[in-house]
Amino acid sequence: MSATATSIANDRVAIDLGEDGVADVRLVRGDKMNALDPQMFQAIIEAGSTLQRMKGLRAVVLSGEGRAFCAGLDLSNFARKVPEDEPSLTERTYGNANKFQQVSMQWRKLPVPVIAALHGVCFGGGLAIASGADIRIAHPETRMSIMEMRWGLVPDMGGYALWRGLVRDDVLRELIYTNREFSGTEAQTLGLATYVDDNPRDRAFAIARTIALKNPHAIRAAKRLQAGMMERETDAILLEESIEQHGIMRSRNQMEAVMAEMERRPPSFEDV
Repeated sequence: MSATATSIANDRVAIDLGEDGVADVRLVRGDKMNALDPQMFQAIIEAGSTLQRMKGLRAVVLSGEGRAFCAGLDLSNFARKVPEDEPSLTERTYGNANKFQQVSMQWRKLPVPVIAALHGVCFGGGLAIASGADIRIAHPETRMSIMEMRWGLVPDMGGYALWRGLVRDDVLRELIYTNREFSGTEAQTLGLATYVDDNPRDRAFAIARTIALKNPHAIRAAKRLQAGMMERETDAILLEESIEQHGIMRSRNQMEAVMAEMERRPPSFEDV
C-alpha cells in the first residue's frame, strides 16, 4: 500500500487514514451523544469533502465515540433562530441535495465503500447517516428509530432515497408512521443492518481491510455500478457493466490481482 498515515480532527469529526488505506472516521461529540447541531452538520460535510480528495483511500469505517453512534438532531435546533441567509430546504446546495441530505448522501457519493459501526443509540438523522453507508454493523443492543414523526416531521435527510431496496415497503411505512424503537438485532431482520456483532468496530475494520486488499479500480467501479442499479433500466445496466469491465481488464491492477492470487501473496496495487 502506498497510503501514508494521516490524521485530521476538529471538535466534531476525526479522520485517521492508515497505511492500509482504511480511513477511521469518528464522530467525536461524545458528550452530546454525537447529536447533530449546526457545527456537526458542517463538520460532517467537510469530512466528506476531505475524503473525496484523499489520496490512497481504499475504504472508510464510520463510527461514533462515547455512548452512541448518533442520537439524531440536537434538540437545541428547535429553538435556533434561522439565519436570514440560510438556503431554503428546497435549494440544491450540494448537487442533488441540501445540507441536511448531504450529510447522509455523501457516503454513497464517496468513490470507496463505507462501513458504519453502530452502537448505543442511532436515532433520526443518525440512522439516516448510517443508512448512507454501503454496509452497517450494529451491536445487537443498539437502540434505533426513524424518529422524525415524534417531532411532527417527516424524514428529510435522504432516508427515502437510501432505504430503497433495504426495507420492505409496508415495514418502512410502519417504522416511519409510528417512530417506534427497535434493536440492532431487529434492524438486521428489517434490512437496516447488514450484520450484528458485539464488537461492531472490529467487524467493520475487518471488512474494510479485506476490501483494501482488492483492486481499488475494480472496487470503485463496482460501487459506481451499484449506485446506478436501482435507477437504470436493464439495457443500461448491462452496458455500464461492459463499460466498467472494459476499462479494468488487462490493466496493471487487474493483472496484479491475478498474479497475487496465483502466487498466494499480498497484492501491490497502484492507488487511484
